[in-house]
Amino acid sequence: MTALNSPEEHTRPTPARRGRIAGWRVGALASPSFPVYGALLGIVVLSWILVTIDGGTYFSTGNTVNILQRSVALGIVSAGQTVVILLGSLDLSVAWVISLASLVLATQMDGQGGNVAPAVALVLAIGLVIGLANGLIITKLRVNAFIATLGTALIIQGIIQNRYDGPAGAVPASFRDIGYTRFGLIPMSFFLLIIVVAVIWFLLTNTRFGYRIYAVGGSEDVSKLSGLRTHRTIIAAHVVCSLCAVITGMFLAARLGAGSPTVGTDGGYDLESIAAVVLGGTALMGGRGGVIGTLGGVFLLAVLDNTFNQLEVNSFIKDVVRGIIIIAAVAVYARREEKKA
Repeated sequence: MTALNSPEEHTRPTPARRGRIAGWRVGALASPSFPVYGALLGIVVLSWILVTIDGGTYFSTGNTVNILQRSVALGIVSAGQTVVILLGSLDLSVAWVISLASLVLATQMDGQGGNVAPAVALVLAIGLVIGLANGLIITKLRVNAFIATLGTALIIQGIIQNRYDGPAGAVPASFRDIGYTRFGLIPMSFFLLIIVVAVIWFLLTNTRFGYRIYAVGGSEDVSKLSGLRTHRTIIAAHVVCSLCAVITGMFLAARLGAGSPTVGTDGGYDLESIAAVVLGGTALMGGRGGVIGTLGGVFLLAVLDNTFNQLEVNSFIKDVVRGIIIIAAVAVYARREEKKA
């Protein structure tokens, strides 16, 4: 008799599995990403018309730079949020993680006379620990992701409120360049966003980790029966999400020149990142979607915010319109899935 295959052997890409992995890559690329770009084009044209009628100039250098800069922070954290939502999970702690990262980075740089490398390493280590904690709570304690990450958010909130009364630390000028330097129309920080999105895209579409993300999101139970170590995948995904959140916090510290205890929550990056992922076509139940669609959702929200600000729209109307767009997007994706079925 031949010995039963070990879990490790189950995960080796045999010819049949290579075909399935290729299928997951196609699923990642052919996910409902493109409708959001059609909607984005429509929003841009409509915004141009409305701003022009109002007497403004929409396609100006300053306005283009503003939209791109608005996309960076939300785009980075949304890229990480995409990974956990593809699992059928989510992370509500990202807003407070962003605030904590900005504070730790700024205070460390201030205390070390602007020494960048140790401060960045410390902040990344904090993101790693928070991601591990979220993943372990969800997998080992079997706590629902919503409750687990909400609990983590409350813990971080308590730490911040106990230690910081307001803005703290200072970021050296060399690090602030990340937030303000630009090459023509393109801010330097936008390249940071593209790098993060490219890394996440590569992980999801060209690695075994990405295959496992889609498999677990499709069905955790089936993935277990197939020999996949689902707990490791869930933990790793939450680590990626937290690392993206701390990178966002470092970018915002560069923009502000200091750490802020409310920079994450004032930006609403927890719910905003989920909204961007949903607008990009990633299913909240997991298993379908991708980071390219999320990037389109980020741009759509950035264009809307920019247009509302130019038109001086009431904040109540802003929230109503954004809510309607998100609901409409989810409804369209749901109808498309029903027709496919």
